[in-house]
Amino acid sequence: MVNIAITGKGIISAIGNNTQEVLQSLKGKCSGIGEMRYLESVHHELPVGEVKLTNDEMKTIMDIPEEKEVSRTTLMGMIAVRQAIQDARINGNANRNVNRNERITFINGTTVGGMDVTEKWFNSFAESDEHIGCLKSHDCGSCTQDIAAASGIFTDCTTVSTACSSAANAIILGARLLKAGMADIVVAGGTEALSRFHLNGFNSLMILDQERCRPFDDTRAGLNLGEGAAYIVMETEEHARKRHADINAFLTGYGNACDAYHQTASSDNGEGAYRAMSEALAMACLDIKDIDYVNAHGTGTPNNDLSESMALKRTNCNAPISSTKAFTGHATSAAGAIEAVICLLAMRHHFIPANICWKNKMTDGIIPCMGKENVTLRHVLSNSFGFGGNDSALIFSQESVSAGLPAGDLSSTDDNKVIVAHKVEINNEEQLADIKRYVKPIEARRMGKIMKSSLLSSLQVLEKAGISTPDAIITATAMGSLEYSENLLHQLTEEGETTLKPTWFMQSTHNTIGSNIAIWTKCHGYNTTYSHGTQSLEWAMRDAELLLRSGKVKNVLVGLHDETTAEYRSLMERLDVPSSPASHSVAMILSTGKGFQRERERER
Repeated sequence: MVNIAITGKGIISAIGNNTQEVLQSLKGKCSGIGEMRYLESVHHELPVGEVKLTNDEMKTIMDIPEEKEVSRTTLMGMIAVRQAIQDARINGNANRNVNRNERITFINGTTVGGMDVTEKWFNSFAESDEHIGCLKSHDCGSCTQDIAAASGIFTDCTTVSTACSSAANAIILGARLLKAGMADIVVAGGTEALSRFHLNGFNSLMILDQERCRPFDDTRAGLNLGEGAAYIVMETEEHARKRHADINAFLTGYGNACDAYHQTASSDNGEGAYRAMSEALAMACLDIKDIDYVNAHGTGTPNNDLSESMALKRTNCNAPISSTKAFTGHATSAAGAIEAVICLLAMRHHFIPANICWKNKMTDGIIPCMGKENVTLRHVLSNSFGFGGNDSALIFSQESVSAGLPAGDLSSTDDNKVIVAHKVEINNEEQLADIKRYVKPIEARRMGKIMKSSLLSSLQVLEKAGISTPDAIITATAMGSLEYSENLLHQLTEEGETTLKPTWFMQSTHNTIGSNIAIWTKCHGYNTTYSHGTQSLEWAMRDAELLLRSGKVKNVLVGLHDETTAEYRSLMERLDVPSSPASHSVAMILSTGKGFQRERERER
């Protein structure tokens, strides 16, 4: 049995550039949301939660030459990671008993990646090669690798991209790697910068408030976007005590479930949220009455706050609940880690953050806490919910659970040897005609090519395996919907910041692929997406193997789904960077050898 200790933390957000500043803002009830100062957008009517530093100021902090172009997402990530490893004393001269040969893994959650730089120069690509090099750092995986390289301590890294639950799922993966003995120390969290691309994308969904957001308030009208980065350092309790590390808290439970309901909306009863929280409680061997505080996802949208309220009520939660997004704004992929650090600060300093801006009780909603001091928080639950119903929950505790987190049977035997039981590939557009066997024409017309090919290959491989609903879905995609991302960039360039096409934006998020498959197959199980360049599939397969050998699932639907465009290939040729000549989708059913045979026999 393994206990996961948290030994360091770092944060940069709208309410502070380090843990001390964030703590002061929380206790002083000072919001960081206001009129935009750093993002160059016409939408000054939309309040945002910006980090109060220019890119040049962040470069100075990281000793990066001013003339070097670096994404804001990457810069914030570098700063927060540096803080976390310094806090844990695993860097440079402050190294506290860390062996040079130890495996230190970096797991980053992001969706925007280098979009802020790409959108800045996109209009110039057709005429000049001067700034085209920024595309080498556009994708999420490149962002992660640049952050990892800046610290110089990591032996491995990967990128999780499940929209607004990305950072929480990065933390979950980190804990699972530690339990499996596949890492000695993990730094996990997320980073996300504001960009015109996703500001206008969210605006196209009509879910942004022109006033400061009011989570769980009857007058709530939407969210305020934010930005920032945060990471926590995790290691087993045994490892932490051996090197005499300062243990902040323990990650005693976590849950990952899929709402399998809609690409952007949550179900009325909060099924995915309820499942994620229930799974986290079961893992921590806790009852809901043991939870002393819930840090809610609480975005301020009419849909989320009602759905989350329903899910919390289904758990019979009576603990104080608050959302901190009226402080920080919704930092999307980084939100889960920012709020994890906030929870750790609340536990250590004995207070409950206020649900500022709340005044009016919403119908059928929870009544949030307006802040408390001098409280003991033994167990804290933190929720993070993403587009497509990628819902995750984390439980932090002051003490380790006596039983610890089960490591599972990770040895390879005939019974649990992981195999690719079935496989389907789609490599050309002609094959997409078969989508009509499964999807109505009106529904197919709403899907981009990658959505069609990923869904078709998945449905075909499930049919081949005789499985209607997989136990888990793990997606690998380096770039997601490249076609729709290009369309949105062209629309921004040619039409300005008018209302973008919401369908394009919804499908541009990397996890839309896996969540769409979950919706069609009614899969409420584990669901995650890896976006780490050419290593995306390797990490997806590694994750599937961990799941299967733990005995938690009997089968996993793993997919590698990427597409290319003529424009992208042309740009890569000008950079002398190899790119795939064609779009492709590969869907596989992974299972354990004999376990899969027994499952098929029972189905017969």
